[in-house]
Amino acid sequence: MVEKRLQQGKLVVFSAPSGTGKSTIAKMVLERLQHLKFSVSATTRPKREGEQDGVHYYFLDKEDFEEKIKTGGFIEHEFFFGNYYGTLLDKTHQVIDSGAHILLDLDVKGALNVKKLFPETSLLLFIKPPGLEVLRERLKGRESEDELGINARLERAKLELGYADQFDEVVVNDNLDKAVTTVTAIMSKFLSNT
Repeated sequence: MVEKRLQQGKLVVFSAPSGTGKSTIAKMVLERLQHLKFSVSATTRPKREGEQDGVHYYFLDKEDFEEKIKTGGFIEHEFFFGNYYGTLLDKTHQVIDSGAHILLDLDVKGALNVKKLFPETSLLLFIKPPGLEVLRERLKGRESEDELGINARLERAKLELGYADQFDEVVVNDNLDKAVTTVTAIMSKFLSNT
């Protein structure tokens, strides 16, 4: 008797500068495409109020995170703004090996690394802000950082925007409903192709 192997799942990666609306778009797309699972990243940053381990992030201490780096436990990892962030390889494989599709929220370098590791089964989507001034206002509206932090995020945004042309699709979030509809259509087409 031949064992039937499940079709491997696909990976969709969202990248965008902080404040672009990527998390909001991801949440709304996940409501529309309920067969899609969201990848939970690992981080060394402290938990914010209301966050739960394994739901919002896997919260690791610095030593555990660095040990996983040494043993190849991440698809990608990054150190910025004083903390590590990364995508756990074992958690990602659990999802795609079961045949499910997964949505990852990664920085641009992490997204490009996913494309190297999964060239045939990944879609990279870059969410762009309408402009840097709009982005500045959105970051100020969060009220979670001082002017120095906002300026650091804007500098990083300029760097990230330089990678947009290496993504499979670029969507400008100048209107949330329109952006969600566009992203959902792109993803649905990609996920339905076998």
